[in-house]
Amino acid sequence: MSETVSVGGLQVAKCLYDLINNDIAPGTDVEPAAFWQALEGIVRDLGPKNRALLDHRDALQAKLDDWHSAHKGQALDQREYQAFLAEIGYLVAEGPDFTVSTENVDPEIATLAGPQLVVPVDNARYALNAANARWGSLYDALYGTDVIPATDGAEKTSAFNPVRGARVVERAAQILDQAAPLAQGSYSEATAFALRDAGGRKQLSVQLANGASTELANAAQFAGFHETDGRLTTLLLVNNGLHIELLFDPNDAIGKVHPAGLKDVVMESALTTIQDCEDSVSAVDAEDKTRVYGNWLGIMQGTLETTLNKGGKSLVRRLNPDRSYTAPDGSTLTLPGRSVLLVRNVSIHMYTDAVTLDGAEIPEGFLDAMVTV
Repeated sequence: MSETVSVGGLQVAKCLYDLINNDIAPGTDVEPAAFWQALEGIVRDLGPKNRALLDHRDALQAKLDDWHSAHKGQALDQREYQAFLAEIGYLVAEGPDFTVSTENVDPEIATLAGPQLVVPVDNARYALNAANARWGSLYDALYGTDVIPATDGAEKTSAFNPVRGARVVERAAQILDQAAPLAQGSYSEATAFALRDAGGRKQLSVQLANGASTELANAAQFAGFHETDGRLTTLLLVNNGLHIELLFDPNDAIGKVHPAGLKDVVMESALTTIQDCEDSVSAVDAEDKTRVYGNWLGIMQGTLETTLNKGGKSLVRRLNPDRSYTAPDGSTLTLPGRSVLLVRNVSIHMYTDAVTLDGAEIPEGFLDAMVTV
């Protein structure tokens, strides 16, 4: 049992008490004493209701178990079963139609479609990797997976396989042809990408291997760029609200073998990430909960870091910064560098002894909601 601190009617594990009082509360305009008082009030008010809900669920489950035991081996009569579920209150009559209106919802949830990750927030490396998965290399994803068949010389080897690399570049060009097609030709035929001035805006010009010059089929898909000493280093495209970076460096090991110096294609990918306090986490005691909350605090403050060894080198992982570009009209375009983060709290059925009230464990979800939101 962890060392505890008495706060009103609560007994709080000292490690958790210290984290909230010394690290989480400062700067929030929430006084630690008020926090603990509010938590105690919530547990006293809603704790019995939480227990009543769980008791009701247990009663429903017992009736379901009895019904299935009594009908074991019998063919299911759908009408009879639905009537039974309605009788015990498991099914209720459909209510009247209603409408829901929302405001201030992030576009990553309201209007954009993309992958969502779920990651245990108690693992700092996993949590940071997921938050940073907003952007990822298409070349790396293709090279390292079976999207590119490991046949006919394109096997994955310990050293870079140029045959497999060429297949990656070919497949990436096909994806670009679908996502942001050129007016004519293919990205696989591109030998140079350049910007030209047109009425106070930049427009994209693409030189093809046959000597022809083309542009995007939809000019609005050109979203931004970077230039270094007059040389295009980053081209930003957009498709369905998601962005694609084309990175150019003729001196790079990959870029120098591409006719246009294209070294990588980076795609906006994981739009949202659930930082999980529940299913993917093993948090069974106060020390575990303290680690969960400490990592979440570090993510919220942008200070969470972790060090790992890769290839004999020590690497520091931290949250990626936002990404800035010059828009075609010359203004600055800033895009998120990280996923929109959601937090999943423990459900109402779990109880924790990290905090007790009058000697009894409290609903873990109450504690999660008070600390994480």
